[in-house]
Amino acid sequence: MLALCSACGSPESRPWALVAHHLPAALLSVWGTSDHDVYAVGGDLGDGSGPEVVHWDGSAWNHLATGQTGDLWWVFGFANGPIYMGGAGGMILRYESGVFTRMTTPGINTVFGMWGSSPTDMWAVGGAVGGANGAFAWRLQGDTWVDNHLLPATFSSTDVIWKMYGRSANDAWMVATNGNALRWDGTTVTLVPTGAHESLFTVHADADRYVAVGGFGTGIVLENTGAGWTNASPAVASPGLVGVRLSPEGDFAVGQEGAVYSRAGGDWNEVPTGQSLDESFHSVWIDDKGGVWAVGGQVLTLPLVDGTVMYGGASAPGELQ
Repeated sequence: MLALCSACGSPESRPWALVAHHLPAALLSVWGTSDHDVYAVGGDLGDGSGPEVVHWDGSAWNHLATGQTGDLWWVFGFANGPIYMGGAGGMILRYESGVFTRMTTPGINTVFGMWGSSPTDMWAVGGAVGGANGAFAWRLQGDTWVDNHLLPATFSSTDVIWKMYGRSANDAWMVATNGNALRWDGTTVTLVPTGAHESLFTVHADADRYVAVGGFGTGIVLENTGAGWTNASPAVASPGLVGVRLSPEGDFAVGQEGAVYSRAGGDWNEVPTGQSLDESFHSVWIDDKGGVWAVGGQVLTLPLVDGTVMYGGASAPGELQ
C-alpha cells in the first residue's frame, strides 16, 4: 500500500492532465477493471452513429459502435464480464465478448444509474429527464429487466432516482431528488431522511461508510457510518458535486466547473488540478494503480456536448480524439 501511494503521490500533489476536451458528446460515466481496461459512455453523437462509448486498453482508445441511438448515462460491470450500460428511453445494453445486446426493459424513462452485486443480481434506477417524476428501480431476472414495485407509495410521481451502490446483495443505497435516500436491505426499499433538500446525484461506499454527493449551486457531501446520514460538506463552499468514489488511496468527488475535491482521512478539500475548465465533471473512478479518472462536459443542459476526460496520476493515458 505504501509503495502504491508513493507512486501516485498524495491526492493534492499528483499531476493532472486533460486526456480529452471538447469532444462532440459529453461523457457521463467512467468505470473499469484496471488501469488498462477503462470504459466511458456518454451522449448521442447526433450523426446517426449513436452514443459515445470509448475504451482504453492500456495503449490506445477505441470508439465502440453500439448499433443504438440515444444518450448513455451510466456504465457498470464485472472483471470477467458482462458490462452493462444504461440510458435514454429505458435503454440497457449488455456488452460481452465484444458484442452489444439491447435488453428488454419495462419502461421508457431514462436509466441514470446501474449497480449489481453480481452479473445476475443487477439493478437499474432512474426516472424522467428533468427529475420531476418517474422514479423506478428495476431488477434483472434472467435476460429481462422487471419492475418489482419496491419503491414507497407515490414516490414515482414526485421523484427520480439518480444512482445506486451497495456493499452486497442485501446492503445498498439509492440516492434521489429532494435529498432522498432509499435503503435496500435485501427485502424492502425504505425511504430514509438525510436532512438535505436538493438532489443527491451519486453514492459510493467502502467498508466503513457510505458517501453521497449532490447540490446545485453549492455542493453537498453526506456520510453514513451506520447511524444515519450526517453532513460532511467541505468547510469552504464548493460548486455542486455530481460524482464520488472512495478508495484506500483517498476519496474523490467531482462536479460543476471542473471541480475536484479529495479526502484522505480528514475533511474534503479542493484539489488544485492546474486545469481551468468551464465544463462540469459527472463521474469519477479510481483504477487499481490509484489513477483518478474524471469525465464530463456540458452535462447540466442539453445538448450533451463538449466531452472532457481528465486523469490524475503519474502515467496519463494517451489522448482521446
